[in-house]
Order: sequence, then structure tokens, then C-alpha cells
Amino acid sequence: MDAGGTASDQGSIKGCANLFKGFWQMENLGYVGGYEEPQMTDESYDLALPVMRDTSVIFSSPHSGRKYTVDFLTQTQLDSLSIRSSEDAFVDMLFDAAPKFGAPLITALAPRAFIDLNRAVDELDPAVIDGVARGMHNPRVSSGLGVIPRVVANGRAIYHGKIDLAEAQARITRFWRPYHAALRHLIAQSHETFGEAILIDCHSMPHEAIEAHARPGQPKPEVVLGDRFGAAAGNDVMDRVEAAFVGAGLRVVRNAPFAGAYITQAYGRPQQSQHVVQVEIDRRLYLDDLRVEPSRDFADFRRLMAGVVADVTAIGKAAGVRLAAE
Repeated sequence: MDAGGTASDQGSIKGCANLFKGFWQMENLGYVGGYEEPQMTDESYDLALPVMRDTSVIFSSPHSGRKYTVDFLTQTQLDSLSIRSSEDAFVDMLFDAAPKFGAPLITALAPRAFIDLNRAVDELDPAVIDGVARGMHNPRVSSGLGVIPRVVANGRAIYHGKIDLAEAQARITRFWRPYHAALRHLIAQSHETFGEAILIDCHSMPHEAIEAHARPGQPKPEVVLGDRFGAAAGNDVMDRVEAAFVGAGLRVVRNAPFAGAYITQAYGRPQQSQHVVQVEIDRRLYLDDLRVEPSRDFADFRRLMAGVVADVTAIGKAAGVRLAAE
């Protein structure tokens, strides 16, 4: 909940490996949804690349990481289910058709409770990190949701006390910086190849968040799209992303209660043809929240989302046609 390269390199596993050398290592080829997908990984993220990239659209899932280390589980005072309550569980799987339709998908591996990739590196919480001085008021930090979170859902404290500043900085170095370096590279590659970049920032939200903001007597929205009220994405891009979800039969609203956080703010530059749209999906559509497991509706909803992903990637394919004509 809540954000280089040349055309000849695309579709080439060797070329991709050279482009991203230093950020991740090559994994074995896997087959997902019936197509060949080159998988590249770093300890902070997985990157799924299309065999041939033909769209300016990029998908990012910064809150779906679910690699909870023994050290972290020993460090927290929460049980193994409670610690996952702020995780956008399995959102990466809802968007994993992206490479099939020509778009990359970058997915966090580290859990949000460990480090929040949709926060700025200076959003440090003195209430949970020893040695951090109190700065100007920041509502996210004050509520315990800084780059090193203090709480999970419903305000439950993650730790008994504080962690050292050195440990916080180590997490940022190992997990935050590589993820955002890779994300910036993908954006730069989109600009170079297509003349624009469209980043879809993928999240899920508790059903209760929608209930609290629903209008009496009105159907509850199932998807909230955030563009920081037009500051992060152009109107045409936002309209077409919304149309993709509405076309799949989903009820959509914009910017309330979620308008976008760090990723939309940091990367959304529509005046420079760089657009970011945050997507929040009601977890009740696909998740058993109590067990943090895919629900019985998961497979059907995942298939529906594959159609949405296809329509969203088509937005960025128009950019490639325009460039080819110039």
C-alpha cells in the first residue's frame, strides 16, 4: 500500500547482462505463463525482462517482498503472520504478465517491514533508529512509516526497542540503493528507446481503507489510481490507465485515499514525458488476509489482471510507433 541501453540490446540476454552488470547476476531461464522470460536478480530485487521490449511502460512492485530472514524474524517482536500485515502480498504475481507484453517488471525481495522502498532515504525515524536527530515534521515518519518502518498495519510495533543507525544505513545501501538504481536505469532506457517513460507503481490496500473512505450508498471502489493530483502523470496517460482497469470491469477512483508516495513524487515528471501512476488494488479481490495466502479467487483475478497489463503496455507501444515515424 501507499512508490541506457540501445534498441539492439533488447531481447538479448547477453546484452541485458552487460547493461546491468554490477546490479544483479543472471539466473536460469524460466517459463511463466507460457513464455520465455530472462530472470535477473540482486539480493534486493528480481527483474523480469521481456524477450523483446517494445513499450515505454515499466512495472514496479516495491512492497511485495516476502524474503523474511531468520535474523529479522528473531529481531522483531511480531509473529510470522503479523509481520506481513503491511506487505502488498503477491502483487508482483498480479502483474507478472508484463514481460509477455513487452514490459519489464522489477519486484522487491526484502519485505516492507524491513525496509520501505517507497520512502526517501532521509525519512529516518528517530523513534526506531538510535542516533537519528529529530528533523522537520514528516507525517509518514511520525506515524512510524519511514524508510525503516517502526510499525506494521494497525500501528503494531515491529521491534522491542531501537536499531542502530549503522544497521539502518546498511539496509539502505544493500536494498534501497540497488532497487532505485535499477529503476532509474529502466526509466532512462525507456527515454532513450521510446522518448518517454511510463512507470506503473504496483500496490495493494486493505479493504478497510476503502470502507473508511467510501461514500454512503455508493459502490466501493476496487482500484485507486494515484498521480498526485496530476503532478506525476499526464492526463492522457492517467485516462488510458484508468480505462484499462474500467474495461476489465473494476471500479476505479483517483487519488483518494492514496495519491502516491515517494516513487510517484521522485520519478513523476510529466512535463519531461516521464509519467508515474500508483495502482492500489483491494486485497479482498485476491487475498486471504488472515492467512496471507492467495484466495480461491486468485487465479481468476490474476487472469483478469493479465488483460489489464496488456492494455496498459499498449499505451507505451504508441510511443514506439511515433518514434519510428519520425
